[in-house]
Amino acid sequence: MPEIKEIKLVLEDGTVFEGKSFGYHKSIAGEVVFNTAMTGYPESLTDPSYKGQILVSTFPLIGNYGVPKSDEENGIPKFYESDQIHISGLIISDYSFEYSHWNAEGSLRDWLIKNEIPGIFDIDTRALTKVLREKGSMLGKILVDDTDIEQYDPNFDNLVAQVSITEKKTYGNGKNKVVLVDTGAKHNILRCLLKRDTTVTVVPWDYDFTQEDYDGVMLSNGPGNPEMCEATIANIKKAIEIGKPIFGICLGNQLLGMASGGKTYKLKYGHRAHNHPVIKVGTDSCYITSQNHGYALDNDSLTDDWEPYFINVNDKSNEGIRHKSKPFFSTQFHPEASSGPTDTEFLFDDFIKNIEDYKK
Repeated sequence: MPEIKEIKLVLEDGTVFEGKSFGYHKSIAGEVVFNTAMTGYPESLTDPSYKGQILVSTFPLIGNYGVPKSDEENGIPKFYESDQIHISGLIISDYSFEYSHWNAEGSLRDWLIKNEIPGIFDIDTRALTKVLREKGSMLGKILVDDTDIEQYDPNFDNLVAQVSITEKKTYGNGKNKVVLVDTGAKHNILRCLLKRDTTVTVVPWDYDFTQEDYDGVMLSNGPGNPEMCEATIANIKKAIEIGKPIFGICLGNQLLGMASGGKTYKLKYGHRAHNHPVIKVGTDSCYITSQNHGYALDNDSLTDDWEPYFINVNDKSNEGIRHKSKPFFSTQFHPEASSGPTDTEFLFDDFIKNIEDYKK
């Protein structure tokens, strides 16, 4: 076993948790959030939506299946949600120094060190999560060697601009042309589109995609405060006027809502899990969903042309919207999952059907 160094987490309210270092040994600052998923740490760590955040995993055993191979398919990593780790730091209860999995090519510890991401284990994550639930997501600092650094609030930065691609890129050669607006898109959104006979043009967050030759628009997930995405919202307004099908996911749900006149707000501690139940409005259908977001769309702010599509069973917050007459809809949860349940992947089929019906 490697040498174990002391490390600590200091929350903005002064609460201190002392633990042991298993990642890159350095001090960092960010927003501390928790995820209750039992599996899927490689996918979570590479999810751009976690940019600027220190992630707490409530599941007690992490690292036991290592990290997957770096294989590619269709020009993107096969087992990761982006080409890099986006979290600022990782906090867990128990780290497994031994790992075993048919697809593993290395340990979580070595992966963190390679990417210069600090990690803490031997923390009472149950107690830490109770603090975050009671007081809300907080800023925090991971500190080593009794050094101190400034607090950092990622909600005041345009994180989308930091994680988005800078030049458009095309994938696939299918019959339906989809523009994927990259505000921090997970690769599984692209995978789900490509397996449905599409040609996907991925464009930067502030790119005027309405000038492209497209059949439908996909608005991706992404990090941070949606109010930072004024350029994206302006382009979505143009797309709404054009009228071709639109499908938004996570941040895409918030941006579509804002483009149509709605407003957003910050949740107390966000939704980050694999087990959030949502109800399809007007039905008794309930779906278990994967989620990762700190902001939500205000249902009461929707204009008359729009209506809630899904509602969160736990806190009644918005989980999607749809236009009452045009082929526009979005979800706050992740129908592409990765990781998480795939109960709602059929929404990609609904999007493709909207495209094909529109083209007739």
